[in-house]
Amino acid sequence: MACALPLLMWLGYKEIKNQIVQPQALLVLGGSTKNLEREKFTADFAKKHPNLPIWISGGSPPRSTQKVFTKAGVDPERLNLDYEAVDTVTNFTTLVDDLQARGIKSVYLITSEFHMRRACVIAEIVLGSRGIEFKAVPVPSKNTSEPIEKTLRDGARAILWVATGYTGAEETITK
Repeated sequence: MACALPLLMWLGYKEIKNQIVQPQALLVLGGSTKNLEREKFTADFAKKHPNLPIWISGGSPPRSTQKVFTKAGVDPERLNLDYEAVDTVTNFTTLVDDLQARGIKSVYLITSEFHMRRACVIAEIVLGSRGIEFKAVPVPSKNTSEPIEKTLRDGARAILWVATGYTGAEETITK
């Protein structure tokens, strides 16, 4: 039980801090689908947070993404589209240094509900390595949660990236 106390205290601290810190940007893990669910959800969410820049990593073609935001009345100048990532781990590793360089210390993390567990593990490691907090905002989905093995694998890859700068992706992109 004594070993669990520090972990519980740390988790409590993280939860309290998460409630206090206000995100400075939206970070969307693009998931290109024909219905553009993540983009449409984010466009609606962005209208409630009109002063926050929007970072989208991967996903639908730029023209389709811009069209969704324009149709929703969101200024396309707020969009930062990045297509360097080849997978979920590199969604974070290709952008984290840019976010940090711009002084962003907290983001809303937006992805599909079924993908959120894995995204949160990677975010905790990669964003956390740069002192960036996040608040998870799941996009409703009918899909079942991803297998835990994907979360464990990509969590290990995120740790590898923090330690070495290598993501283990088939097409490693250096930024």
